[in-house]
Amino acid sequence: MQRILSFGVVILLLLLVDLYVFQAIRVVTQSLSPLAQRIVYFIHWSVFAITAGTFMLAGATRGTPPSAFQTYLASTLFIIFASKLVVVLFLLVDDVVRLGKIVLNSASDTADFNPSRNKFLNQMGLLVAAVPFSAFIYGMVKGAYDYRVKRVVLRFPNLPAAFDGYKMLQISDLHTGSFNSTEPLREAVALINKQEADLVFFTGDLVNNMASELGEHLQTLSGIKAKTAVYSVLGNHDYGDYVSWPSPEAKQQNLQTLINSHRQMGWDILMNENRLVEKDGEKIAILGVENWGNRAGFPKYGRLDKAYQGAEDAPFKVLLSHDPSHWDGEVNQKYDDIDLTLSGHTHGMQFGVNVPGLKWSPVQYVYKQWAGLYRKGRQHLYVNTGLGFLGYPGRVGFLPEITVFELKKV
Repeated sequence: MQRILSFGVVILLLLLVDLYVFQAIRVVTQSLSPLAQRIVYFIHWSVFAITAGTFMLAGATRGTPPSAFQTYLASTLFIIFASKLVVVLFLLVDDVVRLGKIVLNSASDTADFNPSRNKFLNQMGLLVAAVPFSAFIYGMVKGAYDYRVKRVVLRFPNLPAAFDGYKMLQISDLHTGSFNSTEPLREAVALINKQEADLVFFTGDLVNNMASELGEHLQTLSGIKAKTAVYSVLGNHDYGDYVSWPSPEAKQQNLQTLINSHRQMGWDILMNENRLVEKDGEKIAILGVENWGNRAGFPKYGRLDKAYQGAEDAPFKVLLSHDPSHWDGEVNQKYDDIDLTLSGHTHGMQFGVNVPGLKWSPVQYVYKQWAGLYRKGRQHLYVNTGLGFLGYPGRVGFLPEITVFELKKV
């Protein structure tokens, strides 16, 4: 009963928004022929019917992984609805003005003010709404696979001299279950290998929920090469925590299959452990932990105390930890000799403004560190915005990222 009531409330909300937006459409289409008006009206209400039907179908099949068609359809409908909310803002302004005119007319003997809808405001609402609509559609068509290589030079006084000029590459959040073909990842792997990195790091969320999602991409990702090694860790989506399993054993088997897949691809997965990398007789430590989130709802599987054991004497330490909230939650509280932490997780919310001098995304109101480089004293954190996508099958502003770090001794 509760579920039916929730469906009813959402459908009613959708209907009210569409009724409101329909007022703007009627005003703007007044000059069109009756036939053209009927066509526009039909399209408007057909979109509402499809949206309501899709929502009900999604609720009825909850727990079943959506197909690529379902994902793109749902995303398109959500974009349309979000754009309608922009129109609603303009209509609200128009209604406030109209109310003021009605009050003024009622207070005087003559009706000097026309309380009908303002065609200009209605046109502006539809025009402004077209901007985010176009951006999100472009993000699906182009942005999702517009891979960008970001180069970051990091300088450390305690870096062993042998590692001066050392090149490390980070990718994160592949979410292979979101790809509907193998071609995009083949392009990404070719771009990764072109960088000729000494070390390659993957910082979690290889799948959305299930190890089986990796199947068709296993061979492609096995092609990632590094001069020394490829190291990886798990992210919150890799544990299968967001789907229902027939038994605890099935969930554990899924996780073990995913861990084995890392190894099958030639990735050295770090499960709360470390590796010492040697060059010309000098060493640095690479530490890797399981997912550790400092926000409610995210598990703390990571054991940095275990990963740290055996790396105490390394003069330079790099930590791979999927969730950037780990940095403030534990890393810089207890381990002030970890020089560089590499994380992912946020995706930059796959939407925002990212131009020189301005970096904004709604995710910044949830995560203090959410994209790019951060510093506290001698410690550095870099948050990679991810190579794949989840939910919305696109990216606007924060494009899929391959990060190349060059270490320099100062």
